[in-house]
Amino acid sequence: MADKASTLILFGATGDLAARMLLPSLYGLDLDSLLPDRLRIIATARTEQDDAAFREHVLKALGDHVPADYLDQDKAAAFAQRVHYVPLDATHPQGFKALADAVGPDAGEIAIFLSTAPSLFKPTIDGLASVGLAGDHVRLALEKPLGTDLASSTEINDAVASAFPESATFRIDHYLGKETVQNLLALRFANVIFEPLWNARAIDHVQITVAETIGLEGRGGYYDPSGAIRDMVQNHMLQLLALVAMEPPASFDATAIRDEKVKVLRSLRPITRDSVEQSLVLGQFGSGAVDGQPVPAYAEELGKPSETETFVALKAHLENWRWAGVPFYLRTGKRMPERRTEIVIQFKGVPHSMFSGKGAQARPNRLLISIQPEENIELKLMAKVPGLDRHGIRLREVDMEIGQKDVFSDVRRRIAYERLLLDLIEGDPTLFVRRDEVEAQWAWVDGVRQAWKEAGMTPKSYTAGTWGPSAAIALAERNGVSWND
Repeated sequence: MADKASTLILFGATGDLAARMLLPSLYGLDLDSLLPDRLRIIATARTEQDDAAFREHVLKALGDHVPADYLDQDKAAAFAQRVHYVPLDATHPQGFKALADAVGPDAGEIAIFLSTAPSLFKPTIDGLASVGLAGDHVRLALEKPLGTDLASSTEINDAVASAFPESATFRIDHYLGKETVQNLLALRFANVIFEPLWNARAIDHVQITVAETIGLEGRGGYYDPSGAIRDMVQNHMLQLLALVAMEPPASFDATAIRDEKVKVLRSLRPITRDSVEQSLVLGQFGSGAVDGQPVPAYAEELGKPSETETFVALKAHLENWRWAGVPFYLRTGKRMPERRTEIVIQFKGVPHSMFSGKGAQARPNRLLISIQPEENIELKLMAKVPGLDRHGIRLREVDMEIGQKDVFSDVRRRIAYERLLLDLIEGDPTLFVRRDEVEAQWAWVDGVRQAWKEAGMTPKSYTAGTWGPSAAIALAERNGVSWND
């Protein structure tokens, strides 16, 4: 384990992510005495203000985003006193000296969280290096997006590598900080009952859904050039797929886990011009209603016509021994009927049912791993309905359910960023993404995008508040699969 950082620098400290996630997460860690006692937090952004003004901003962010029953005003005020502010415009290299002066010459281990526009990554890294805030004693966390394709991602990674070694580079995918995502590893590798069945012999297919009810939320400038496949599939969904499909790592450490994930990502079968129309559905939401409220179409919300996809459904395959022939169905979209992130492991049916002669039907088992909004694991099993069975045996599907909030009611549910920030401070890269993972993800997504352009595919319209275009249903039903709606 690396030495704990004694200085944490937050870039983009006046932004939305800092207010909603980073500052509340640091407050939570401080409240539970998990931050090093000597840790200094230095916030920086372009806004000109002093420590006192920024501390007022901190207290407002905590008041807005920390549950009332968890917010202790005195402790929040004490936390705010740990935070110092340095105004800095990353496009002005001379401003980095003030940041270095605030850090001081004897800062020890330094952790930097970079939550800025990708266009500012290189000037920020250059500025940090110019004043000695890089090197063996500094680790750097980068918030997505890390590029818009493989070429731009490589450019960003090269810029990072010029000042920070890979061992000190922490690429963030906040899904990896979620408890249920981490619990997927425990489910698979701490229970002997699942691993013998976790393969093509017993599993029919896998579904991964990331559904959002929101539209653009004022982020049109970022979202429209990106679209759903680059915003969600390239990072979050492929990371979930890798965790589902990876081989058992030798140990719970960063190298072993990330080695196995990258093998999965490299085994993704390319989607080509010849296969894309049978493997992919694109959609863009039209007007409709979500949660009973009317919402405008994407182009109306954006303010101009666009061919950007707000919905993607695709069928992926892994070309390896464990998963040969098992389709992975991935689906993500905006303006869906409900907010939901889940993984469905659909097992095959029993090879022969001894109950069919008695009028009973056995359904295949299904494992449902819910990630948000509620964290839950549910296994569907067949059971006999109680009774004397004079007219045939009756079977019913029953649920074995592990609700995190019920089973672990004595443990506070944490924001994903609490785990990630603490791991950054302590120097543990296990739940961060390595460069070869990012580039394998981009290589596959770039191939998918190229294939749909060559095929002349454009998004199909779907009504806001529905599960996407009807073609997404057909994509699965061609193989006898129904989405878990």
